[in-house]
Amino acid sequence: MIRTKAQKQEAVTALASQLKRSPTIYVTDFTGLNVARITELRRRLRAAGVEYVVVKNTLALRALGEAAVAGLEPHLAGPTALVLGGADPVAPAKVLADFVKEHEKPAIKIGLVDGKMVTADQVTQLAALPSKPELLAQLGGTLRAPMAGFVGALDGLLYMMVGALEALQTKRSAGAAS
Repeated sequence: MIRTKAQKQEAVTALASQLKRSPTIYVTDFTGLNVARITELRRRLRAAGVEYVVVKNTLALRALGEAAVAGLEPHLAGPTALVLGGADPVAPAKVLADFVKEHEKPAIKIGLVDGKMVTADQVTQLAALPSKPELLAQLGGTLRAPMAGFVGALDGLLYMMVGALEALQTKRSAGAAS
């Protein structure tokens, strides 16, 4: 498809604004994926709140320059797609890792998480981490455990106190009856 210079500039501006909004960016090589597989991957990533953008390298270079995102330029060679994620870098990494396990593609070239470069191996390590809600639930459980133990100990003391008072009452009523 032949695009005019204005259409290309519009595409670059749109991609640059997406890049500015995305604290997590993964660069992938989608060689060997047919349209059906790419559509399936897009659907999975969209369900995780992430965008999958197939882009020409020259337009991506311009958009990276406009968005002031540095470090990804050397990895823009061959068929390139960008995974533009939100604040949670784990969700898109999990989707990509699961998809790669199933289909052996796309190849993850590099990532950028909160301005720091991450290798493909680090992306797969990120995928092994629990998601942010799971981590928060684990933290809440960890904080709750000592308090629950303390409450249980106090509860046991109260039951012992009630038992002692009932025994005393039974003893006194048995003594008063005799």
